[in-house]
Amino acid sequence: MAPPALYRVPEACALLRLSRSVIYEQIRTGRLRTVRQGTARRAPASAITEYVALLEREAGEQK
Repeated sequence: MAPPALYRVPEACALLRLSRSVIYEQIRTGRLRTVRQGTARRAPASAITEYVALLEREAGEQK
């Protein structure tokens, strides 16, 4: 079975091991891209990958 193309916020929380409030803060600041599906927010799999890459870049800059 293929991984999901869109993740619900609770799934993104579990995948990234971040709290719900942190996920929503990252969405609000534009660091984690989401799309709307009706009234729900979904994070595309590509947005999760981009977010992890952003964190890696930021960690590299701090060295």
